Amino acid sequence: MKRILTIILGNLLITGAYAFITVPREIINGGITSFSMVLGQVCRMDISVFVNLLTLFLLLLCLVFLGKEFFAGSVLSCACYLSMFTFFHSLNLSLSLPLPVCVALAGVLVGTGYHLCIRAKSTAISFDIIALILNKKNPKVNIAYTMGIINAAVLLTGFAVFGLLSVLCGIIFTAIQTLSLNILQKHFTAPDTFKR
Repeated sequence: MKRILTIILGNLLITGAYAFITVPREIINGGITSFSMVLGQVCRMDISVFVNLLTLFLLLLCLVFLGKEFFAGSVLSCACYLSMFTFFHSLNLSLSLPLPVCVALAGVLVGTGYHLCIRAKSTAISFDIIALILNKKNPKVNIAYTMGIINAAVLLTGFAVFGLLSVLCGIIFTAIQTLSLNILQKHFTAPDTFKR
């Protein structure tokens, strides 16, 4: 039960930050939601379609490369993420705080949400799956920093669509998210994330 509640809480933090802060403010932060924002603008489609498709694809990668335990947790995470993001996004609400506060708050919320999911042997069904796969293959690969690199690559795709301010906010968001996740993983995650 604790594992289930941890996964739900992690997804609540992530989807809340995305739906109420980063998406309405057009802050490109490097995850599948941001990549979906870019695809949505380019294809003139609702981003929920791309979020759902990419999420399902990454869930398949999780099954193939991370094993049954992570997959089981990730199925719950996937259901939480898809339903929560779709619902929260449909509310069309935005947090009314200054942009720097929103960027920092979103970074901490998402970094904490990722940590909770990973700690519960789940994924947030995002590019964290790629980082976890690389870490499973080589334990020296830092999950937080790998996610930061992937997020930075996605940020570059958003520059042409959303402009410099969104990307600069995204860089700051990514740095805060990466730092938050790395600190939490160092202090609260057992070193044997993957049983050998």
